[in-house]
Amino acid sequence: MSTTTKTSTVQRIEAELTDEISVGDLAPGTRLDETSLAERFGVSRTPIREALSRLTAQGILIPGEKRGVFVAEYSREELSQIFEAMHEIESACARIASQRLSLFAKTEIEFAQADCMAAANAGDRAGYLRANEAFHMAIYKATANPYMADIASEFRKRTGPFRAKKFATNEDLVRSAESHQSLIDNIFSEDSTTASNGMRSHMTESFMQTLKVN
Repeated sequence: MSTTTKTSTVQRIEAELTDEISVGDLAPGTRLDETSLAERFGVSRTPIREALSRLTAQGILIPGEKRGVFVAEYSREELSQIFEAMHEIESACARIASQRLSLFAKTEIEFAQADCMAAANAGDRAGYLRANEAFHMAIYKATANPYMADIASEFRKRTGPFRAKKFATNEDLVRSAESHQSLIDNIFSEDSTTASNGMRSHMTESFMQTLKVN
């Protein structure tokens, strides 16, 4: 296997596992076994080990006392601290995005919101969770600052399985999707303070709902 092929295989496995964790398919505390994953992906244990190592370095997975790694679990206090940091980063992203909005960035955010509404109205929970992540990623991208986008993205990956629990019904999906519109309006106002405050309010509501189910 060439170096390029090996790297792409590791990236594919890492991306699929990250996606499954972020939408709650792999719940906090779930043990990930190299042998089982190697069979599932049809590869040797080497790329599996590398993908798991990358996710562990990001804090998405944590090593167990014995062999194996687990989807990260957090206490309520730790989750509160993570969300506190997440609030500040997401608010900063909204503030900067509002100042640097391009037509392309606006279009990406609007398309992402359309996907959110479509999945919510269809009652597609998994589809909505993925669309919701894409929606926030579009806002991060609109900052035109890849470093901020990477930091914000990392926090979303860490909190994905915890946030996913709050979407228990179709009404929860629709309510969440509809709440995006005021956030979009705030960012599209191109007023940085309005955008920042709008995101802070959005994240506070999300956090309170997350705490209720974790």
